[in-house]
Amino acid sequence: MGTTRNPLVELGKMGQSPWLDYIHRDLICSGELARLVSQDGIKGVTSNPTIFEKAISGGHEYDGQIRALASSGRSVPEAYLEIVAEDIRRAADVLLSVHIATGGNDGYVSLEVDPDLAYDTQRTVRKADELFRTVSRPNVLIKIPATREGLPAIEETISMGIPVNVTLIFSVKRYEEVAEAYIRGVERLVASGGDPARVASVASFFVSRVDTAVDKLLEAIIPRYPGSPRAEAAISLLGKIAVANARLAYARFREIFSAPWWRDLADRGARPQRPLWASTGTKNPKYSDVKYVEELAGPDTVNTIPPQTMDAFRDHGVAVDMLSRREEESRTVLHDLGLLDIGIEDVCEKLTREGVESFSDSFDKLFGAIERRLSEARR
Repeated sequence: MGTTRNPLVELGKMGQSPWLDYIHRDLICSGELARLVSQDGIKGVTSNPTIFEKAISGGHEYDGQIRALASSGRSVPEAYLEIVAEDIRRAADVLLSVHIATGGNDGYVSLEVDPDLAYDTQRTVRKADELFRTVSRPNVLIKIPATREGLPAIEETISMGIPVNVTLIFSVKRYEEVAEAYIRGVERLVASGGDPARVASVASFFVSRVDTAVDKLLEAIIPRYPGSPRAEAAISLLGKIAVANARLAYARFREIFSAPWWRDLADRGARPQRPLWASTGTKNPKYSDVKYVEELAGPDTVNTIPPQTMDAFRDHGVAVDMLSRREEESRTVLHDLGLLDIGIEDVCEKLTREGVESFSDSFDKLFGAIERRLSEARR
């Protein structure tokens, strides 16, 4: 790749914000995050319990803080909050210049509400408020999962003026419900005299997990009807569902946030809730290692990219608009899937439940790792 061309920077020029799906204290303290911001145009950072568990379990960057927490008698939940808040603050400070330069559109770091609260609306709201106050940075997004119970929590949190990253969205229908919850929250914020310009939100639409789930169902059809039109249809749809699903969500985003009733809020300073493509690392080795970045490049969106995928895209990615005017072909893909008796809504509902369970398991492992580190420090 020539020195003058960086596909990550080109994403930014077309209106898509590349965010890094990774956090580690050494990444921040070594200056690597600042380098990614200045050279690659990285405009945000996302975290989750799995990322933190790997960061805290390995390496020595947290040793000093863990010793201090152990000697002060902190509990595991207290230690978790202090460790995580410190990383989020440091990353937010690195990204503050991006936040200012983009007028508050970018430069965010995301922090997850405890996944075991995913089905409890009021406790989610209280935890979101606690996390936002604890971190005490304007450029932090609190992650709330898009469960049914999460929808009113999203509305309430936005109405309180707290920026939100809505996570674990898999279906277009649920995306629409998330956008509606965000807009209701903005309306309530405005009605109470709040400034909507101070509240940003993204809707994290998960991608590769959809292909992983649907491909298994398609692959089960192929040997059952060898050589038949049904088998050929299944073969033709492999690896196509996740992108088509996301493109339909993007089309709905364009419609919802160009409607007259939204423009009234926009005139007051409200920001559209941009789609964020999540789970964009390629899991199937048969597919391109930059599939979910290249095929979902387009304006007014975010792509949160794992480090390995980011390196690959920097090396050989192509940044052209692949989202605009793709609704009809995407709708055809989902229609053909339905003809094979595979219901995308059923798949997505199952993926939401599994996603909450997965993050909850990671959260338990994270707490276990902190407990071990504290015990070792007290010996």
